[in-house]
Amino acid sequence: MTTLDPRGDTARELEALQAALAAEHAAVYGYGVVGGRVGEDRENEAAAAHAAHRSRRDSLARTVRDLGGKPAAAAAGYALPFPVPDAAAAIRLAAVLEERVAAVYSDLVRAAEGPLRLDAAGALREAAVRAVRWRGSGVAFPGLAERAGQD
Repeated sequence: MTTLDPRGDTARELEALQAALAAEHAAVYGYGVVGGRVGEDRENEAAAAHAAHRSRRDSLARTVRDLGGKPAAAAAGYALPFPVPDAAAAIRLAAVLEERVAAVYSDLVRAAEGPLRLDAAGALREAAVRAVRWRGSGVAFPGLAERAGQD
């Protein structure tokens, strides 16, 4: 049996959009760190990911406004999950950033419908592919693996 959310579809979409926007803000910040520490051999990859996250962030902010919301602002800084003193740690950070972004897009896919759902699925796929490139291996269900057992 499905329980209806009394807040309505738009409220659920806005909540999931704001979470995705917050994750994109954090990813943009994180890739600033990655870009400063990753070796020259992966510098272009980090720059491309940084640009992709900025683009997604800007698109999400527009969508939030289109749905009548006020886009969440970026924080002045973000706590990194671990120290990033060198290229190896920068690569690990990039993989973590992508995994976290994939998780929130997984939630947005579940909350959204129509074109927004399709766009969220595309963003989830892009984050999962980048995570695999950084990590060197993949997971069966990107965005869901870390949620196993939370429901």
